[in-house]
Amino acid sequence: MLENYVNELKKVKTDIKELLNGLESANTLIYEALYECDKDKFTKAKSYIKNISSKTDAIDNSIIKLLALYAPEATDLREVVSYLKMTNEILRACTNTRSFIRGLLEVCDYIDKNAINEYAMPLQNSTLKAIKIVNSMLDTDCVDDLQDCFNEVLIEENKTDDLYELLEKAILDESNDNFEKVHTILRAFRKSEKIADRAISMANLLVYIKVGGTMQRV
Repeated sequence: MLENYVNELKKVKTDIKELLNGLESANTLIYEALYECDKDKFTKAKSYIKNISSKTDAIDNSIIKLLALYAPEATDLREVVSYLKMTNEILRACTNTRSFIRGLLEVCDYIDKNAINEYAMPLQNSTLKAIKIVNSMLDTDCVDDLQDCFNEVLIEENKTDDLYELLEKAILDESNDNFEKVHTILRAFRKSEKIADRAISMANLLVYIKVGGTMQRV
């Protein structure tokens, strides 16, 4: 491929990496703030994912320009298309993160500390691990390593499903008939589980770049 194409594609990859770094930083702060309900940290976490729509739009425009100017084929085309799809997954993960923060700011004072320590923090930890693994995959070229990383993300995503169910049961058992508050708490933590879902989708796209074949629907 032409040198200009290679340089512009590297810029796209760098921009995507920055978005993933922001997503990782936001969810790291959420994890650190969760047990003590540190609202200052929750608020700070939002700063890492601000203006996400305009940032993903800018990357998408760069990718469309690449497609129009250079008409990449084979592996190059897979890479460009995967990045185009990936920006949407990052946007959705950041949107879920922002909703999660908003929910935590509203309800974290009402959540039983034992439930947070036993289920909510491990749930967020698995979500954070999934994001970190995806972030590392962006710099990984070995197909076997990518497949191993995908499997690790899948394991963490499965953990979030199981931990959310346990958290739901624990909170319902302590609900004292305050169903509105319970609904708000569970809706907030559902967002953490959904972030892990988006991580699986991103991991799948990064594997697809190297492996090809039929892109899995996640």
